[in-house]
Amino acid sequence: MTELLTPDEGQTALELARTAIKEYLGSGEVIKPESLPGIPEPPGLPPVFKNNRGVFVTLNNRSGSRRELRGCIGRPYPVMPLGEAIVISAINAATEDPRFMPVTLNELENIDIEVTVLTTPHRLEARPEELPGMIEVGRHGLIVQKGPYSGLLLPQVAVEHDFDAEEFLGQTCMKAGLFPDAWFESDTEVLAFEGQIFHE
Repeated sequence: MTELLTPDEGQTALELARTAIKEYLGSGEVIKPESLPGIPEPPGLPPVFKNNRGVFVTLNNRSGSRRELRGCIGRPYPVMPLGEAIVISAINAATEDPRFMPVTLNELENIDIEVTVLTTPHRLEARPEELPGMIEVGRHGLIVQKGPYSGLLLPQVAVEHDFDAEEFLGQTCMKAGLFPDAWFESDTEVLAFEGQIFHE
């Protein structure tokens, strides 16, 4: 069973992401979690931050009552300690999302940060027509893989856009650069994961 973060640990994750972006935009240097100002020296970071976890950092512009996506990058698989993954993903989301110009330091105060900590993705073993019944909207995020193509959508995307399970599958296929019905094809892999979402 994947260990859940406490609300306090979630707040630490958000602070870690914001400080990483602020420090990077101010200096242009990647910093280590333990060297960030305002974050206690090790073992100050809670132990869960030492565990390898997948994570995504999403940036949203505040515009009145609306939120507009400003960047989203992460690591879907647990390939590095959570603290390090948050720092790198936060900086990447602010500066390397190809859909957007890099975030500026002045802009940062009008940006809300969201950190989604992932469970390890697992392949859904089922016939294509059974796949929608295995997906719980709002709980599951999806990865679609076919040959060199791969696309991922976080659990909150389906809720924000009011997708049902079939629409969510189709949208994930399109995120991968595939036709929306590619999930019906036998050589397409569909993986699901869950995300624990923290936002400012």
